[in-house]
Amino acid sequence: MKTASPLLLSLLLCICASLRVARADESASVGNDLITRHMSWDAGRLITGEIANRVGQREAQVAGGDEFALTVRLNGAANDLRLTAADFTVSGIQSAQANSSIDVRLSGKTALLDLTVRYFAKPGEPWMRKQLFVTARQPVQIRKVEVEHLAVADAYTPYHADQLTVRGAAKWRPPLGQPVYTKTNGIWWGVEFPAARNEVKDGKLVCGYLTAMDLKAGETWSSHAAVVGVSDDASFIKDTFLDYIDATRARPLRLQTQYNCWFDYGKGVDTDKFTASVSKVNDELVIHRGVPPLRAYVIDDGWQDTTKDWTKDGVWPVNEKFAPDFAMSHEEVARAKSTLGLWLSPGCLFGAQRAIPKMSEAGWRALDPWMSLTGPGYMDALDKRLAQLAASGVAYFKLDGVFGHLNTRNFDIEGFKGGEEDLNAAKYDEAKERYLSLGSERLVKIFKRMGEANPDVYIVISNGAFLSPWWLQSVDAVWMINAGDAAKGTDRGAELTYRDAAYFQLASATADNTQFPLNSIFNHEPKKTTTGEDADAFRRYLFMSLARGTGFVELYLKTFSLSESDWDVLAEGMKWVHHVFPAFKRSRMIGGDPKQGEVYGYTGWTENSGYLSLHNPSNETRQFQVVLDRVLGLPKSAAGEGGSYVVSSPFSVDVISLPKTATAGKPCTITLPPRAIRILEFTGSALGKAR
Repeated sequence: MKTASPLLLSLLLCICASLRVARADESASVGNDLITRHMSWDAGRLITGEIANRVGQREAQVAGGDEFALTVRLNGAANDLRLTAADFTVSGIQSAQANSSIDVRLSGKTALLDLTVRYFAKPGEPWMRKQLFVTARQPVQIRKVEVEHLAVADAYTPYHADQLTVRGAAKWRPPLGQPVYTKTNGIWWGVEFPAARNEVKDGKLVCGYLTAMDLKAGETWSSHAAVVGVSDDASFIKDTFLDYIDATRARPLRLQTQYNCWFDYGKGVDTDKFTASVSKVNDELVIHRGVPPLRAYVIDDGWQDTTKDWTKDGVWPVNEKFAPDFAMSHEEVARAKSTLGLWLSPGCLFGAQRAIPKMSEAGWRALDPWMSLTGPGYMDALDKRLAQLAASGVAYFKLDGVFGHLNTRNFDIEGFKGGEEDLNAAKYDEAKERYLSLGSERLVKIFKRMGEANPDVYIVISNGAFLSPWWLQSVDAVWMINAGDAAKGTDRGAELTYRDAAYFQLASATADNTQFPLNSIFNHEPKKTTTGEDADAFRRYLFMSLARGTGFVELYLKTFSLSESDWDVLAEGMKWVHHVFPAFKRSRMIGGDPKQGEVYGYTGWTENSGYLSLHNPSNETRQFQVVLDRVLGLPKSAAGEGGSYVVSSPFSVDVISLPKTATAGKPCTITLPPRAIRILEFTGSALGKAR
């Protein structure tokens, strides 16, 4: 027998220590130094026993559940069949050290299908995954997948909303694509798919989604992966979860600054008009005022040709107002050291309805009055067109009108003959959710192709999307939902309150409590479409809107109507957002409800700096107190008591009324006169002071 070399033994010990993979005759564990999952199979039935949170030194005990479930339908059967781990027997396991995984092979007791459950982790990541691989022994349709089905005592669903409405303004809150948390042991769960339903139901933690996957005998299909992660402290589990989202997003978070031509021209845009605006914006902001070049200039609705037959000429062809390949527009934005962006509507909700009849006549699946996002004819053509545009150098896409818009949604439900109001009935919820799931799967594939065609592409999904953080594994920003394009109000303060009330509804723990990073929200601001406005009023509106902390800043301008003062203020704001952008990674909303006249604002932090914006929408002077700690968003390493910060403001006139310094862990009080806006910056270092 040969003896292993010392080097080989050392390598094997390092791998085992890093992955913490262990096996016994009826048990196994997989993970790393941060998280471990323990499984066993008594009499052949696979179960999870516990999830070990090695970061927070806690464990989540699993006290039952089905481990997983597959709801299937046999050919010709009237009813579905739900299969769980109890319907299978463990036939073997196989570990693959190179990719940190264990495959548990299961055989179906009824010979309907076979299954492999894969548990896998990577060194250094405080999360791990689970995925199902299904092999059919006979033709079968998979209708629902529950990748996780566990009894975990302190699991809860943080997201509070549940609106799958068809018609209703600002009533679009699908309970999809949100994580599940635990109250005491700092562990979170979810399926890595935006249309998944992760919930606590009948005392069980369930992470799954609807589908309609047809398998032939011998075919193998893989589910989306479920992921489970850990935090050092359950009180800050949202921060930990969003750190995972940031680490796994399609492209790194970056500051996307751009101009959109809609308010200049509406649908009347053409090559010459667009070229003139690009030149003007670049001249005023970049050349004359030193703003870094914008990342994109965007042609909105008005470039597409709806007179052609899209089934023959390709979908979303270019009309005569632009070159077929946008050559002149590409040249102009290149002179501005930027890239070209395009608007279009995936569901043909906006700007494309004239093209629908011919597509429908050709047998492409249409809704009334939009296109289905699950119909293969149109979606395959859309896939080809978007990848083509991305490969041609279009670096930004505003995909406006996905599953509907602010007031109305629509769903492709086989055999449904009623009107939109009928679809609001709860009995259609499963069919609506299945359409959202299948449509989302198709969109995700398209987004992946766009990213492969142009790795630096920036994709926004707008009207009709929903705020699942798992969209960010495919796109870069998502519409904030339930707020109009135009902020309503008689003045800038009222406009802010309208938009910020929508932010409060989606972000506050007392409202929807959406688990989505503010840094990746599309909010339709800032706008500047008139001149003659008081410069200070515009400046405070601009900075307050930028301080929401989104890395997606699209300027809506009446370019040739603005004064020198307007351009000066815009330049100030754009330079400031570049300055504070690093803090947007941890941006969050603070304070009360804008609708109720309560002081509110936004904040964001890095290891040694941060900012705070505050708005008092009331007619009374208010005091607002903050403590510079982890609750406010400071990183753990900077949140210990004693770290000192110098306080400043981009509004020099406000400095005299603000605190001069602030200390981590100590209260900081700001006085806000009626309807006042304040922007504070904190510079210093709290490093080395962490508890």
